[in-house]
Amino acid sequence: MRLNTLKRHMRESMKSLGRNGWMTFASISAVTVTLLLVGVFLVVMFNMNHFAEKIENDVEIRVHIDVAANEQDKQSLRAQIEAIPKVKEIRYSSKEQELKNLIKSFGEEGSSFRLFEQDNPLSDVYVVKTEKPTDTIKVAKQIEKLQFVHKVNYGQGQVEKLFSTLKVARNVGIVLIIGLLFTAMFLISNTIKITIFARRREIEIMRLVGATNGFIRWPFFLEGLWLGVIGAIFPIVSILVVYYNIYKFLKPKITVPFIELLPLNPFMWQISLILLIFGACIGVWGSMMSVRRFLKV
Repeated sequence: MRLNTLKRHMRESMKSLGRNGWMTFASISAVTVTLLLVGVFLVVMFNMNHFAEKIENDVEIRVHIDVAANEQDKQSLRAQIEAIPKVKEIRYSSKEQELKNLIKSFGEEGSSFRLFEQDNPLSDVYVVKTEKPTDTIKVAKQIEKLQFVHKVNYGQGQVEKLFSTLKVARNVGIVLIIGLLFTAMFLISNTIKITIFARRREIEIMRLVGATNGFIRWPFFLEGLWLGVIGAIFPIVSILVVYYNIYKFLKPKITVPFIELLPLNPFMWQISLILLIFGACIGVWGSMMSVRRFLKV
């Protein structure tokens, strides 16, 4: 396509936005509201996913070693665990260290456990991490079958519920976002459809003088692009400002280790780019679907 032709299509698309002022406003408003909701869902979903990953990464398998095992037996057990597929790392924790950790975890009340320092009833432990958190259950069941394993603890019951809940939350978030995007596409498609109907005489004249299908479609393509991009500006600015203030307010107040908001940079740049691309794509897609279905060329 020649530069002059492209300039002409851009002028026509801009004129069309001006001529159809109220419809343009309605379309941009629809895109703005939709992308604002999409943006909020994305921010919440990405942060929830960030929380989930931190929780999942804290999931570990604690292998309590049989008290009858000697040093050679412990080394043999370690080698067998390391040989299991999906095992990422293994760390040894003596029963003395386990007692210290127990005392520390109870704070001031933990001092009562110092009575067991002379006759420690705890077991030596291998702490096992898997390559993926979801591999934990499968690996734990394999370790249970090994010799000199007294007990395997990985949060049975709770871990399964955790993984199931996180999976459902992620899937629901994805479905909601996809639904909102298709709603925006539908709104833009209908707006372009009305525009095409209003300009049917102009289109018919262009066909009579020999204009190609592509020549006629280009202004509508650009019109959808402008609607999407302009509609994305307000959601981007709004989410940037709100998230910035929430982040600055909550960051010093959050003390729970696994609850941590995603940092402003590069997260806000990523959200802005995603919304801009979403806006452009749904605008172009809505325009193209209208032209394909309702423009008889």
